[in-house]
Amino acid sequence: MDIVISNSTVFSRRPLPPVPPITSIHKLNHLTTASKNQLLFRPQTNISLTSSTNASAAVPRFTVNCAAGAGRITEINQTQFPNTVLKSDRPVLVEFVANWCGPCRLIAPAMESIAQEYGDRLVVVKIDHDANPQLIEEYKVYGLPTLILFKNGKEVVESRREGAITKVDIYLLI
Repeated sequence: MDIVISNSTVFSRRPLPPVPPITSIHKLNHLTTASKNQLLFRPQTNISLTSSTNASAAVPRFTVNCAAGAGRITEINQTQFPNTVLKSDRPVLVEFVANWCGPCRLIAPAMESIAQEYGDRLVVVKIDHDANPQLIEEYKVYGLPTLILFKNGKEVVESRREGAITKVDIYLLI
C-alpha cells in the first residue's frame, strides 16, 4: 500500500482489484450462464519470465517461456499440409501468420492456450504466410492472421476469421 503524506493529511491508496477481461457477451446469448462462465474464466497459459543481464545493457532483458505440454502449436509448410490437415482424424485449426504481423503476435497467447486446452480433441497448426505462397493462394488468405477450421479434410463453412480476434471468439469458432 502506498502512503502519501501532505502538510495536513495522510492519504493511503489501496491497490485496485483486478479488472475482468472484456469480452463480447452478446455472441454468447445461446449459452447457459455456467457455459459462459466456463468460457470467460478459463485458466490462462502458464508463463514464466526469466531475467538475463548483459554487460552492455543497463536494463535486464526478459524472455517469455510458455509452459511445455501436450497440445502445442506446430508450424507446418505446404508439403506437410495434406497429411497434417486434410488427412487428420481430428478437427484442425489452421492459423496463417507472418513474423512481421502485429495482430498475429497479439493473438498468439490465446492460440497457445487453446492448443493446450483442446490438445486431445483439436490439432492447432500455424503456417507462415511468406514461406507458403501456394497455400495462401489456394485458400485465398487476404488478411493476417487468418484462422480456418478443417473437419474431415474440408474447410468448415463460415469458419474463416481474419484479423486479431478475442479468445472467446476463437472458442465460438471451435
